[in-house]
Amino acid sequence: MAFSGVALAQASQQQRTLVVNGQSGAATIVQINGRSYIDLETLARIANGSLAFQGNQIVLTIPSSSADVPAMVPADRQPTAPGLSIDFMKAAIQDLATIKEWYSTLAYAIQRGVPGDGSRVFIYRDKAAQGLKLATVAASNDSDQSALQLLTTHFNNVQRWSNTLVESRKSLGTANYSMSPSALNDDPLYQTITRCSQFLATMLAGGKFEDDGSSCH
Repeated sequence: MAFSGVALAQASQQQRTLVVNGQSGAATIVQINGRSYIDLETLARIANGSLAFQGNQIVLTIPSSSADVPAMVPADRQPTAPGLSIDFMKAAIQDLATIKEWYSTLAYAIQRGVPGDGSRVFIYRDKAAQGLKLATVAASNDSDQSALQLLTTHFNNVQRWSNTLVESRKSLGTANYSMSPSALNDDPLYQTITRCSQFLATMLAGGKFEDDGSSCH
């Protein structure tokens, strides 16, 4: 009984969206000691597969992709755009992290009134620019190119915000940030940058191009 109590204390359930070969559905995930478990029938349902019991065997059949079940796809449906390429995703995610480090360093400095002319963050800008070049080289399909446009706009917005802060520092305008705890919340360009960063992180991790029409424009 004591052992059972320990095991139960280490188990938790979460309702998640599970994606299998492009098919998605709601599923209850049970986590025990750092491992995730899912009901086989739920897995088969989401993947448009089948589950059978043959003696002491359990046979789970899952189509290799959604293309293997053409009956579920309308005949007049247009082919969907290809997903983001693996090389581009890696390069873009890396550059997005560098850009975030760039603008987070700027935000930290101005909120605490750190003196300087902005030259200390040039290294972050240069790394972000190099990362953008690598992402540009890695872009190999239309989805990559569309996502690259949003990433480039994000980089340019951070560059524009950085230039504005450098000019404000010359006139002591950045003192407003250190004196007001809500200054960044009231800065529309900074808010655009943070929203775009969050949107790009979600999109790139999902491996499919999307554009909400506002965050990164």
